[in-house]
Amino acid sequence: RKEQELDSKDAIILHQFSRPTNGVPSLSPFCLKMETYLRMADLPYQNHFDGKLSPQGKMPWIEYNHKKVSGTEFIIDFLEEKLGVNLNKHLGPHERAVSRAVTKMVEEHFYWTLAYCQWVENLHETQKMVSLFGPFSDLLKWILCHLTKGIVKREMYGHGIGRFSEEEMYTLMEKDMRTLAGLLGDKKYIMGPNVSTVDATVFGHLAQAMWTLPGTRPERLIKGELINLAMYCERIRRKFWPEWHHDDDNTLYESEESSEASKTYSPLQDFSFYSRTETFDEEGNSISQTPDTDYTGHSLFDSDVDMDDYRDHEQCK
Repeated sequence: RKEQELDSKDAIILHQFSRPTNGVPSLSPFCLKMETYLRMADLPYQNHFDGKLSPQGKMPWIEYNHKKVSGTEFIIDFLEEKLGVNLNKHLGPHERAVSRAVTKMVEEHFYWTLAYCQWVENLHETQKMVSLFGPFSDLLKWILCHLTKGIVKREMYGHGIGRFSEEEMYTLMEKDMRTLAGLLGDKKYIMGPNVSTVDATVFGHLAQAMWTLPGTRPERLIKGELINLAMYCERIRRKFWPEWHHDDDNTLYESEESSEASKTYSPLQDFSFYSRTETFDEEGNSISQTPDTDYTGHSLFDSDVDMDDYRDHEQCK
């Protein structure tokens, strides 16, 4: 098929994998990280789901003014230089160092345990979420997922983490998740009251445990003992992804009023521009939003998710 030509003049073209079928924006933590970052930085962008890897064999990657950049860290550096955005300008030297250390823990360690859970142990469920269409879509999905399983296992072995037993890998995963929960505490975001780049990274990965791994140990952990991580994910989802709705949403994380309003939603857009500061209703009318409210108009502060309600819920089980 002849490739569609894109004009990236003064436009950010984000190349990433196709949307999965379960309503989550991406099964890739790095694709979700990059798109969330663009929304956090309020940078208009255009998605392109061509499935084509970058010249370095990476996904996601961007085009801007005919310049191709891959690797989320390099993409963010590039956008900061070209467009003057900086989500970390409020952080001091120590906080920036902590932020980078957390990013590397998540991307170079926690990521692999998630990949194992997603593409090895829970492959059957992941296969249902992969988006492919056509007369041989089921066969193609089976082939694609099993090829990915082999690649993940081989790369995990090369990394070193894949040389441990499954139980040992899950022990490492739990330690990483507990570290994130302890670092977050009762703060709104990882580094405090304001969002920073590390939040895009952490959210991109925790969202996989929260919404793409049903019945698995990481999902039970994030929705059980480490409830502050679940609250954190919901907070970011409501603020930066107003159109993201999940059929299995747990209203435990929502206020009584917003749970009714959240039943009305718009599907994720495949090919569109997005700007956080302004959104549009179904009739195309502009809707103003404040930075601390979601699309229902409700507050996004910690009080939205009442820990007392959660404890009462747990006691009733």
